Amino acid sequence: MRKILLTALIGGLGLAGAAQAQQFTTAAEVRPILAATKGQWVAVREYDGQDLIYFTQLLSWRCGLSQIFYGLNDAPPTTPFFMEMCYEGTPAPNAIETDAIYIAQPLGSVQNIRLRLVYDDGTEEEAIFARPQVLMR
Repeated sequence: MRKILLTALIGGLGLAGAAQAQQFTTAAEVRPILAATKGQWVAVREYDGQDLIYFTQLLSWRCGLSQIFYGLNDAPPTTPFFMEMCYEGTPAPNAIETDAIYIAQPLGSVQNIRLRLVYDDGTEEEAIFARPQVLMR
């Protein structure tokens, strides 16, 4: 009985260690999360006479990305969006420590947003979001 409990305890610790080791810092780790949350990649907020386009969801998983590009109103997604560094080697490598999470445009001017993500493994993914889809109310 003691041997069974000890084996279960050691096995459990091994699993806990494996779960902690996954910090979501690679394309393989973040791609499924971004696929599941694709509808929330960007958000538009009307605030203080402007359209604010938030990239918070993508920035929260940026450690598996090498670049984010966007285009507004049918423009190709060629404009880079700044991503702060990934804090690898820390308990929260994807922590957002800057307030550079959005861009501002004239109120009502953003009708759609095209995004192109470049993962750290070189693969790319594109998506387009119409204003009504991502407008915060």
